[in-house]
Amino acid sequence: MDSESGMSLKLPVQGMTCAACSTRLENVLGKLPGMVDARVSLATESASLDLGVDGPGVDEVVATISKAGFSVPTELIELDISGMTCAACSTRLENVLGKQPGVELAAVNLATEKAAITIHTGAITQEDLIAVVARTGFTATPAITSAEQREAAEARAREQNRREQNRLIISVLLTAPLALPMLLLLFGVEWMLAPWLQFALATPVQFWSGRHFYLGAFKSLRGGAGNMDVLVVMGTSAAWGLSTYVVLTGGAGGHLYFEASAMIITLVLFGKWMEGRAKRSAASAIRALMDLRPETARVELDGKVIEVPVESVQRGGVVLVRPGERLPVDGIILEGISQLDESMLTGESMPVTKGEGDEVTGASVNGAGLLRIQATNVGAESTLARIIRLVENAQASKAPVQKLVDRISAIFVPVVVAIASITFLIWWLLAGDAQSGFVAAIAVLVIACPCALGLATPTAIMVGTGVAARAGILIKDAQALELAHHSNTVVFDKTGTLTKGVPTVEQLVSASGDESRLLQLVASAQQGSEHPLARAVLKHAELSEVKLLAVQGFTSIPGMGLLAEVDGRKLVIGNERLMQEQGISIAALQDEARTIESYGHTLMWVAEQGNDNAVLGYISVTDPVKDGVSEMVRNLAQRGVTSILLSGDNRHAAQSVANAIGIDKVIAEVLPGDKAAEVERLRTQGLMVTMVGDGINDAPALAAADVGMAMGTGTDVAMHTAGITLMRGDPRLVEAALSISHATYSKISQNLFWALIYNIIAIPAAASGILNPVIAGAAMAMSSVSVVSNSLLLRRHKL
Repeated sequence: MDSESGMSLKLPVQGMTCAACSTRLENVLGKLPGMVDARVSLATESASLDLGVDGPGVDEVVATISKAGFSVPTELIELDISGMTCAACSTRLENVLGKQPGVELAAVNLATEKAAITIHTGAITQEDLIAVVARTGFTATPAITSAEQREAAEARAREQNRREQNRLIISVLLTAPLALPMLLLLFGVEWMLAPWLQFALATPVQFWSGRHFYLGAFKSLRGGAGNMDVLVVMGTSAAWGLSTYVVLTGGAGGHLYFEASAMIITLVLFGKWMEGRAKRSAASAIRALMDLRPETARVELDGKVIEVPVESVQRGGVVLVRPGERLPVDGIILEGISQLDESMLTGESMPVTKGEGDEVTGASVNGAGLLRIQATNVGAESTLARIIRLVENAQASKAPVQKLVDRISAIFVPVVVAIASITFLIWWLLAGDAQSGFVAAIAVLVIACPCALGLATPTAIMVGTGVAARAGILIKDAQALELAHHSNTVVFDKTGTLTKGVPTVEQLVSASGDESRLLQLVASAQQGSEHPLARAVLKHAELSEVKLLAVQGFTSIPGMGLLAEVDGRKLVIGNERLMQEQGISIAALQDEARTIESYGHTLMWVAEQGNDNAVLGYISVTDPVKDGVSEMVRNLAQRGVTSILLSGDNRHAAQSVANAIGIDKVIAEVLPGDKAAEVERLRTQGLMVTMVGDGINDAPALAAADVGMAMGTGTDVAMHTAGITLMRGDPRLVEAALSISHATYSKISQNLFWALIYNIIAIPAAASGILNPVIAGAAMAMSSVSVVSNSLLLRRHKL
């Protein structure tokens, strides 16, 4: 807010823990040159500042707070942008937004027509950013967040499309008579419309059909830069203006270019209309996901079942779902059993049987049963909403390769105008042919196309991430997509990733021969544990009807096992490494154990402290390998990708599993905290590493890898850390994710090649007089359509 002293500013501040912190920060801020007053409150965790006219800027204040050891939190503001016509527009708007005080990062996407701006909270408002966009020559509105807003926006888009289609039809009808003499000339018929009639037909095309180009050019120039509209307006206005001058002055023998100006505008309108259709088709994945959510839900309330809007369902509410209906919310089944079709969310084609106590996901299709469900995640926290948000963010993100395109787009229009001017001067001064120079200059202006460059990358990413989402692969951003394309090494966690994650007890071996007592001690020690091996032992004890004893002094040792006291006996339960650290010899049972490990079994050793550290026995546990793992490893090898098994198991068991599925390299006996270090070690060898895991202990390794892939059956922590989430626990999705990454970047390369080569060849051809303006306009219009259409071919990609 403006004040007499310059500006008043209130910023939230994080990291203050005591009064000394707020006092110190207040002193630091108060010493900034031009700072009128600084008040820092520990209670509200904020800084209220009065900045003088010549005082520090917002960015300097934020930097000062950071240097003092505190931080100003950030938030993301998303805006829908209209009025952008080419890459030069999006690049210019991104630069303008990025330079605003309080803005940390700005990204503008031409294909999705969205801007994502990360700001320091309190430093700038959404209204300020919308005003900045308006001053730059475009229109911004807050991003759509509700179903009602989306429906209204789609209705406006349909109306806009209808108006554009009508404008195109009228433009074609007015242009056709002007183009007819050119067509007849091919058959040897010379016929020409009267000059005044040409003027009458071309003028409404120029200023009514083409008014969008004039408005866009005006806004662009007012914002201090040029765009595609400027090129179209300059070229067609020159042709129309010279022709009008000849008609009004009655210049005998003067050439008329009305057909050129009208046909260029009509062809560009047609190209833009086709481009819009293709872009809407490219965004179909988001619309398909949004259409999955039901509009209403049947909720139990005061003993009655009423139908309410799905947004009204509260966490904990009870919802009834009839056969054939989509589930309106995530929840837990209270009553009923049915088969659910989750194919649109996970890509799994087979229905999944769900019953009482099972978790279900909103947007799944209910089978033949009636379900009574308690809502757990609703609204923006539902699985479907998070998937949509993830896909939207991925489609709006910028790939690293886009930086080159942005640099080219920033100078594209001025360079083209310069080339057109030089073309005219060369033809006029050196060749003595001003008329040919004029035509060639117009051709240069209208054939240059920054649109194709701007659409090359984002349209491919839009379609690629959409195809992936339909297959159950959620890609966090364009960077993850690009890095996956370069990946040459995939590191797999074993349990829950390559195996089913549901271990079962195969054998108990007791040194004393009393397996029942061994099971009782081990199961009692692991009561309450959620570790997969503990659950296997407890399940086996339950089936064996073993009575559990009280446990005391429980201590978990991550990656190795546990210490506990049961029935007065101090037990050590875990892997061979734990036995070694506790000074326990397992030599008496080791030979037989090695044989069992060679079959891929995991051994849980049991010993007692204080009784000469005697080994009591071991429990053999197996975890079956998932279907399709061997096939996936073979296919990755054919792609030139090396597979590595990373496991906390002993080397014998891990190597046995690796041999069974065809993995040559094994890194075994790795503690959970050391997994990330192993991934970093591989990266230092020059490998591009993809890490695949599913548990909390995999999260650091997922973050350390170039690309992290989390199984959707795993934990939220792992999924949040990963760049790619696989919505079902099928390891074959790893190969599918790499496949769509390769296919998407192949399309990006093709698009950029054709967009660049088009301009490199077309501009010199136009300058030399080989191409006339009409052909140039048609080529320019089709170049953008071809790029978007090429991206749409990704929809045929088989995963």
